[in-house]
Amino acid sequence: MSAPAPRRRVLVVGIDGVTLETLAAVPTPHLDSVTEAGFLAPVAIDPGTPSMSGPCWATVVTGVRIDKHAVWSNDFSGNRLQLFPDFASRLTAEHGAYTYVAAGWQPLLTVAHGGPLFRTPGRTTFIAAAADTVEAWDATDEAITREAVRVLTEDDPEASFVYLGAVDETGHILGCGDAYEEAIVRADKRLGRLLAALRARSSYTQEEWTVIVVTDHGHRPEGGHGGRSERETTAWIACCGPSIAAGEPDRALRHEDVAAQVFASLDRKIDSHATVDGRAWSKS
Repeated sequence: MSAPAPRRRVLVVGIDGVTLETLAAVPTPHLDSVTEAGFLAPVAIDPGTPSMSGPCWATVVTGVRIDKHAVWSNDFSGNRLQLFPDFASRLTAEHGAYTYVAAGWQPLLTVAHGGPLFRTPGRTTFIAAAADTVEAWDATDEAITREAVRVLTEDDPEASFVYLGAVDETGHILGCGDAYEEAIVRADKRLGRLLAALRARSSYTQEEWTVIVVTDHGHRPEGGHGGRSERETTAWIACCGPSIAAGEPDRALRHEDVAAQVFASLDRKIDSHATVDGRAWSKS
């Protein structure tokens, strides 16, 4: 009797506001481990998309461009997310998949500011920052990571999205200096804990994990974004997994490709009546 096929699983880690230029200057061994097993590629934000978290994350998780999801700013009011839902909700609705989302930024998981971006995932963790300070956001990321580690170790979500927001908030409050670089280092350590949680699963040897790490936008040197400078409009995607070839992708990647890759890595078909604009960089 042949061995059962490995169970496919996907973890997407969204780290908000990590400028590619700064990323290259700080030690990130856990992100490096993803890159070395797969790739890290720059992503240019579309000219019609503001270099803001709301529009960019909406494109990442829905797989469609801004003219479809209609999240034009960090106020999500007037969106079309019911027509173009996030990948976690689509996997649950279309395939009965069990999915998980953890975040501390309100419009991702609550009705604040016109949300939620993630409408009906199977399980959620929402832990709001107590204040708009570097310390409060760092504490939120720590709490999010701790709970996500527990879920990823003990539970069995087919696809997960874990959001870390402290790097972006640090850039806004203190600019892109030493504190911003230290926040990136802390985010990388949290990524390492999430990766370790996968390896700690009792069923890990019977699973095939694809890991995607993505940022939404960059920052100006003094902190802040929303404009069209190269630093602000250059994001990035890193990925590794059983069907991901090591080395640079053979084409330029877009934010909308992430959701398409989640479906491809799970070998799940996308409903033809609600297709996506993105293309998977691996087809199986």
